[in-house]
Amino acid sequence: MNRRKFLNVLGCGCWGYMVAGCGSVPITERRQLKLIPESKLNAQAAMLYEKIKEKETLSKDTAKLNEIKEIGKRMEDSISKYFDLKKIPDPTTNFQWEYILIDNKKVKNAWCMPGGKIAFYTGMLEVTKNKNGLAAVMGHEVAHAVAKHSVERASRTAVLRTSTQLVDIFTGGKLSQVNRTTGMDTVGLLSQLGIMNPFTRKQESEADYLGLIFSSLSGYDVRETVKIWERMKEANKGKEPPEFMSTHPSSDRRIENINDWINEVRLDYPPIL
Repeated sequence: MNRRKFLNVLGCGCWGYMVAGCGSVPITERRQLKLIPESKLNAQAAMLYEKIKEKETLSKDTAKLNEIKEIGKRMEDSISKYFDLKKIPDPTTNFQWEYILIDNKKVKNAWCMPGGKIAFYTGMLEVTKNKNGLAAVMGHEVAHAVAKHSVERASRTAVLRTSTQLVDIFTGGKLSQVNRTTGMDTVGLLSQLGIMNPFTRKQESEADYLGLIFSSLSGYDVRETVKIWERMKEANKGKEPPEFMSTHPSSDRRIENINDWINEVRLDYPPIL
């Protein structure tokens, strides 16, 4: 079975029991598989978030944290208002938004868990530089949660595990034999490089696009987004893995895509607040 056929089997509309678990991403309308209940992931994320707050050192820079919260609240409101105006169900209705700033200058990162649990690391502030930069990163991370990417990944992983077991059965255990002989998780490696990595790169690009929209709707200058990725590229100079081995698009690819989208986003998704 070639990769295209395998992806079609794993995609929506091929297995009867999977049809009910199909949905689409708001705005982009990309079809996606959602077999895992969102409420379950949200509950798990909330518990993990509490553990992270206990384990990590939280920044005492209340001014910067308040700025993050201010940007986040503005984005919360603009997202809800957009979907309300479009008469589309608001994907953030059940979110319990929360923001923390983790004191770690070595980490240039931010993330948003399912359900709206958001964290910035102080190292990321060296890249964002200003409010527009913070909003750009916020929009990207929030987009992952709005698009239910975690639900989608969990669902895909569940299907891949089941598919791997079936393939092993149909081949008389040959895959297991290869793993035992080589000492490697051959199927896992092939799945990662051939299926899951391209799939997560698609999610990252989608979050870049939706993030621009959410930032623009909230009244921030999305042109700063390109500058952020130029700064990230410089910070990661010589450290980026080849794109086919990464779950993220390369910085060059992201800059190219964002430049292509900016004018469209500014015209089609002007400030809503």
